[in-house]
Amino acid sequence: MLEHARQDFARDGVVVLRGFFKDWITLLREGVAYNEKNPGKWFRNYTPDVKDGQFWGDYCNWASIPEFKDFVENSPAANIAKAVMGSQHARIFHEHVLVKNAGATKITPWHHDGPYYPVAAKQTLSMWIPLDPVARDSTIEFVAGSHLWGKEYTPQSFNGEYFQQRMQTERLPDIEAERDKYTILGWELEPGDAVAFDYLTVHGAPGNASQQVARRVVSFRWLGDDAVYVNRGGRTSPPYPHLVDKLQTGDPLPDEDFPIIV
Repeated sequence: MLEHARQDFARDGVVVLRGFFKDWITLLREGVAYNEKNPGKWFRNYTPDVKDGQFWGDYCNWASIPEFKDFVENSPAANIAKAVMGSQHARIFHEHVLVKNAGATKITPWHHDGPYYPVAAKQTLSMWIPLDPVARDSTIEFVAGSHLWGKEYTPQSFNGEYFQQRMQTERLPDIEAERDKYTILGWELEPGDAVAFDYLTVHGAPGNASQQVARRVVSFRWLGDDAVYVNRGGRTSPPYPHLVDKLQTGDPLPDEDFPIIV
């Protein structure tokens, strides 16, 4: 099964993985509940003026939230990531909690993740794991094959502000205005499913159309064998400020920050 997943991932830059994490959903829900009550230093409320239908996120807390640490170290996620990437090892980069409560209208704009990050690698994989049922009209969507475009697009905050970086990038085309030009992939999902995608695969997500059910997601970001540090000469997300003066572009990633799991 994972061989077919690896082939689809290589072709499209994204693949749906059905049912691999059914036994881990309760644990991850507990981790999200703990994270909400104990936000990390990078916590963001993307809808500060909204009372109902909020959208919030947090990241880089996996080592300090026992449920997330258990998942990273003991679930099949690392071995699945390794198999789908075709790498010899799987290194954890970070986790990202994204919660769109029932009725949240805030969209996640089209983007790809690579230029946000202070890392570069050929083998990359984000594992987007929903903890609630996700209808097709509320699901994350992907532009099939966009990881092969050979482009890096300017990072943009969810509020629309573009990052200022030294590295050369260009503005992403208006995917939403020209959807018919692209092959757009997205799936209805159940708890236990996951969507795996390359850091350079263009993706976005609508608001949560459900008025009853939240859309809680934990996305675990993995790196393969060739990952190195990149100083992008400006803002990154996650920021990792303690690495700016410690590492040079092209340096290996420190195991204490980004351990190899398998």
